[in-house]
Amino acid sequence: MTSKSLDSFKSRTTISVGGKTYSYFSIPLAEKNGLKGASTLPHSMKVVLENLLRFEDGITVTKADIEAIVAWLGTRTSEHEISYRPARVLMQDFTGVPAVVDLAAMRDATAKLGADPQKINPLVPVDLVIDHSVMVDNFGTAQSFHQNVDLEYERNGERYEFLRWGQKAFANFRVVPPGTGICHQVNLEYLAQTVWTRVDEVTGETYAYPDTLVGTDSHTTMVNGLAVLGWGVGGIEAEAAMLGQPITMLIPEVVGFRLTGKINEGITATDLVLTVTEMLRKKGVVGKFVEFYGPGLDYLSLEDQATIANMAPEYGATCGFFPVDSDTLNYLTTSGRDPERVALVKAYSEAQGMFRTTASADPVFTDTLELDLTTVVPSLSGPKRPQDRVSLTDAAPKFAEALKDLTAGGKPRGTDFPVRGENFQLADGHVVIAAITSCTNTSNPNVLIAAGLLARKARAKGLKSQPWVKTSLAPGSQVVTDYLDAAGLTADLDALGFNLVGYGCTTCIGNSGPLPEAISETINANDLVAASVLSGNRNFEGRVNPDVRANYLASPPLVVAYALAGSMHKNITTEPLGTGSDGKPVYLKDIWPSNHEIAEIVRTVITPQMFLGRYSDVFKGDENWQGIAVDGGETYRWNSSSTYVQNPPYFEGLKMEPEAVTDIHNARVLSLFLDSITTDHISPAGSFKAGTPAGKYLVERQVAPKDFNSYGARRGNHEVMMRGTFANIRIKNQMVPGVEGGFSKGPSGEIMPMYDAAMAYQQANTPLVVFAGKEYGTGSSRDWAAKGTRLLGVRAVIAQSFERIHRSNLIGMGVLPLQFADGQSWQTLALDGSETVSIEGLTTLTPRSTVTVKIVRADGRVEQVETRCRIDTINELEYYQNGGILHYVLRNLVAA
Repeated sequence: MTSKSLDSFKSRTTISVGGKTYSYFSIPLAEKNGLKGASTLPHSMKVVLENLLRFEDGITVTKADIEAIVAWLGTRTSEHEISYRPARVLMQDFTGVPAVVDLAAMRDATAKLGADPQKINPLVPVDLVIDHSVMVDNFGTAQSFHQNVDLEYERNGERYEFLRWGQKAFANFRVVPPGTGICHQVNLEYLAQTVWTRVDEVTGETYAYPDTLVGTDSHTTMVNGLAVLGWGVGGIEAEAAMLGQPITMLIPEVVGFRLTGKINEGITATDLVLTVTEMLRKKGVVGKFVEFYGPGLDYLSLEDQATIANMAPEYGATCGFFPVDSDTLNYLTTSGRDPERVALVKAYSEAQGMFRTTASADPVFTDTLELDLTTVVPSLSGPKRPQDRVSLTDAAPKFAEALKDLTAGGKPRGTDFPVRGENFQLADGHVVIAAITSCTNTSNPNVLIAAGLLARKARAKGLKSQPWVKTSLAPGSQVVTDYLDAAGLTADLDALGFNLVGYGCTTCIGNSGPLPEAISETINANDLVAASVLSGNRNFEGRVNPDVRANYLASPPLVVAYALAGSMHKNITTEPLGTGSDGKPVYLKDIWPSNHEIAEIVRTVITPQMFLGRYSDVFKGDENWQGIAVDGGETYRWNSSSTYVQNPPYFEGLKMEPEAVTDIHNARVLSLFLDSITTDHISPAGSFKAGTPAGKYLVERQVAPKDFNSYGARRGNHEVMMRGTFANIRIKNQMVPGVEGGFSKGPSGEIMPMYDAAMAYQQANTPLVVFAGKEYGTGSSRDWAAKGTRLLGVRAVIAQSFERIHRSNLIGMGVLPLQFADGQSWQTLALDGSETVSIEGLTTLTPRSTVTVKIVRADGRVEQVETRCRIDTINELEYYQNGGILHYVLRNLVAA
């Protein structure tokens, strides 16, 4: 597209770096030629502006679209819709497998329509990193890693065989094999380039432009720390981007977050990001860009920036962007990037006005807020939400307060209960999982080295982890192992039970594995509120482990400290962690490493050779991966007996002309939800039991419960995932008050699993609606939260507000999102779920228009409610009218 740009602002020019000449679209030139004020835009908006300059074709991107970016400077907000094209797409396997399933199904549908299946092929580079499938079944021994890898391949053979087929069948599609690392850390350490290059097929020119991407994991934002603009989208939206469809969006508001000062001794990047998350959630930044600026950036490492950027989904923003500066260049060099690329990043960023220095003028922002880094204190977040920060000094009393909400009541608390076969007892607040896990912190050597040093000092004092704690270390990449080994810290972590369990997203995604049987028995038999402490980014209800109700996010060194303490009731800032081998109490301050100690090790042990060695042949994989047989050609040979991969029903009976959208008549209510329903509530990723609809389905197909794996691993099979929709063990449908778990009422009013109720309504050809509160769809960019909703027969979701990604995903599956007027809710309407609901005017729907919802109560009373259609753009409306984004893209590709 670069050579075809209309270039209305005459911004195309060249830059020479290291003897090579690159063409690019210059923002300073565009400003000179009519885009007045472009140099004052936020850095993240400059990336968007460059994208529009490069792709101006007069159709999807017009001169008016480009002008709207600088017009934004006047109002600092906009209702103007633009088409944005990211340079590449990143996937992890939980979301990647169903995406490749969809592509395979689209090839089948294309063939049935008489077109060439090869039309379904990624048009931009796609990298899929297999990182979400390793589970912590084994822990605390030198064999844990190899045992878990063996189990991973045993459980996921069908999925991996399918991905190997995809690797061969699709162009522009690479797979990073299991055991390499978490996709976001692999992206940060290897895939991302900050400035991307591409040879124009028409002219042969090499173009330079900002590295941009969308990812099928919400924490794609971590790479914003490397000045790469990227964010999470649903798998269905990512598939459209792969197939050449631009991402349409309103020009975003950009909130500037000014950092001043320098963090104090003993404060970690985790403490900082939990503080930032709390502040931005209170500010309200859903659907907005956040960009960090100010003199405090001079004192943050790039890894610290990546830690903050990673948790953009937790503070609700589309992205958490950091501009290019000298530390960006240092990181690219240290991580082994080509010196020519580093030189290009510097020259390009400076030429575009995208290089930040201490003397740089502050950009123009929609709004701002400020944090003095000297005010950050040691922190955790929990027990159920990432934004609920708790100062470490208050953690014990705050847990005691939270305990009232976490218990069903009825029995006295504070009782210790014996554990079968063990010489210890369990009580409320005992920490049963301590996990160094997740992309947020395992990308940051400062906090991992800190954890290793704390373990070393604790070991020297004679301390051990408490015997009821399941300890684990799941680094984000193999490089972490190299530098922990080089620092001599691996043995210290091993001594406290933090042995390597795998390279991937484990506890944070719900792959914590089972607790020891006797501990699980004691917790469940006595209704105990057990706790986990993890260095992750997600602690939603029912996510980490089904036996654990209280989950706290913390830095890796605090994870180790809580493994030593063993209880959330212990105030580890004033009470001893334990008794040393000399009989004296050992306090946290006695073993906490200094900032100087940490920095010295980071400076001396981490080398470019570590990165170059680990990533030199990253796509090859180990002997397990290489040994997987690949079968099939341009279309996939579906195995009807597979319980992991099945041909989804989305394209059955697809015709070139979409059926007309129809109004919704006499729909029944499937669920009434309160605020903050997450995509984990809607489509859980973790384990499930034999008595659930998904479990029954697998048992009927001779799958033993020990081989169920997880919902996340089963996402290639719609039959499992439909049954898992709204099946979180902690979800509460207010139609059945007092009942926890995925239950609703069937046509006759009887309480039954949500799936069974939906199927009963489907048999009667009765459409369904869902009512919800604020922030519906918070959390992961989980396409199955929308796919499952659609397959259960839900035609519309009516909520007080939506999180960005889930709203988009619902439209992408042909589900209508409607938003209550301010101050209105299903509670103010006194709904109980017995009503019927009709929604008319859908044949003349327009973006963000008013839609009337007619509610007929059980006694015959009729009420009409005005709602806002949350289809925000013309493109989204076209997706909805086509029955979904994939149907729209497929029809366009076949017609081309």
